[in-house]
Amino acid sequence: MTAYALEAEGISKFFPGVKALNNVSLRVRPGSVHALMGENGAGKSTLMKCLIGIYRPDEGLIRVRGEAVAFQDTLGALRAGISMIHQELNLVPHMTVAENIWLGREPMKYGFVDHGSLHRQTRELLSKLNILLAPDDLVGDLSIASQQMVEIAKAVSWNADVVIMDEPTSALTETEVSHLFAIIRDLREQGKAIIYISHKMDEIFTITDEVSVFRDGAWVGSSATADYTRQSLITQMVGRELTQLFPKFNTAIGEEVLTVRHLQRKGVFDDISFGVRRGEILGVAGLVGAGRSEVMESLFGMTSPDGGEILIDGVPVKIDSPATAIEKGLAFLTEDRKKSGLFLVLSVMENMSIVNMPEYSSRAGFVSHIQMAKDCMEQIRRLNIKTPTMDQIINNLSGGNQQKVLIARWLLAQPKVLILDEPTRGIDVGAKAEIYRLISELANRGVAIIMVSSELPEILGMSDRVMVMHGGRITGILNKEEADQESILSLASE
Repeated sequence: MTAYALEAEGISKFFPGVKALNNVSLRVRPGSVHALMGENGAGKSTLMKCLIGIYRPDEGLIRVRGEAVAFQDTLGALRAGISMIHQELNLVPHMTVAENIWLGREPMKYGFVDHGSLHRQTRELLSKLNILLAPDDLVGDLSIASQQMVEIAKAVSWNADVVIMDEPTSALTETEVSHLFAIIRDLREQGKAIIYISHKMDEIFTITDEVSVFRDGAWVGSSATADYTRQSLITQMVGRELTQLFPKFNTAIGEEVLTVRHLQRKGVFDDISFGVRRGEILGVAGLVGAGRSEVMESLFGMTSPDGGEILIDGVPVKIDSPATAIEKGLAFLTEDRKKSGLFLVLSVMENMSIVNMPEYSSRAGFVSHIQMAKDCMEQIRRLNIKTPTMDQIINNLSGGNQQKVLIARWLLAQPKVLILDEPTRGIDVGAKAEIYRLISELANRGVAIIMVSSELPEILGMSDRVMVMHGGRITGILNKEEADQESILSLASE
């Protein structure tokens, strides 16, 4: 009997202008949790898509339980015992939890779906996983975290021998992460092999047994998790030491640029009052559902508040749309880059320049493509964006490089106030360090920055002040000197 549940040997995958995978190998043992680590663009997701049948490798061999396989589609991989929880949710919002889990393989009776069996199977599965959802809950009505738990249940329902988890905790609270880890430990005890992809170092050292590291589409090394330290793992991932993850400058903080007074939106947030000054980084902390993103969306004109006042440089303004917000000097990097940030079918250059298009247009309506290309290329070099050309469709880039393009978009707009909602979610540690450096540089130039983050080390490492929210209200604003994890969590739980 083979010692491995899954083997990938000499896998290469080519795309136009890009060698996404270069002769990589991976071996995963049954009854183990195997971490796959690397910067964005390292090839992790591409390899997983080869293993699950989304892509066909151009070179190499895949074995499942010692038998060579060649999947034509994802169904073939699922039938062979490989399931995957994707980073991007893959659910049908207008269908129920039960319908989503068993889609395409519903229990049938007399030629019709046996709804009794469907609900019974779903209840048994959810109970086994201790997931507190009902089979007939509509998926579209669930929180992102609950939808993620449905994805987990769906993957487990195939009774696969290999379960791939790609950033499974990106939308989960600490309690939900603990719940997921309990599920993973149970699967491991059953002899299942788990491939675990995450950029969160604490998770890697908590839940995994082995680690494989990729860099620039190539395999770098594999070892037991216990053989790594945090620093040695980072060094292997990025090929260099990151001696200062949070490069915070000693910036002179100026006058208040943005003032918010008694902002409210019925049932969402109430009596929100704060200010942010030139050169200041205001961190916004709180648990899931605290109302942080909703406040930022109202500031940027994406939703309309029911009351309150917004001032820019001391002058009251009415922001009724994102276009007005941009005109007034605000910029907003949204939490969900694919849903509300990127134009996935457009190129890198088009995504980068779209907000600044009036600056490139003459009175006669002609666009200066030469200046646009020059500015975009400067940002690509400055932010170290990995793309073959500016004309590459942005959906072909890794998540971290997509995020950098969005940041470049707002750098070109030269805003007074930059709102960053989870700016490093789903981004590797090397790209995080680069983004932190950019944020510090912008603050040093006098840009006022609001940074919403669920990662306390990020909040503590980058913020001059920390505003904490709970239940749609501000529960406290802490100076850098008095902010620590205990004080923030205490305010976030009030």
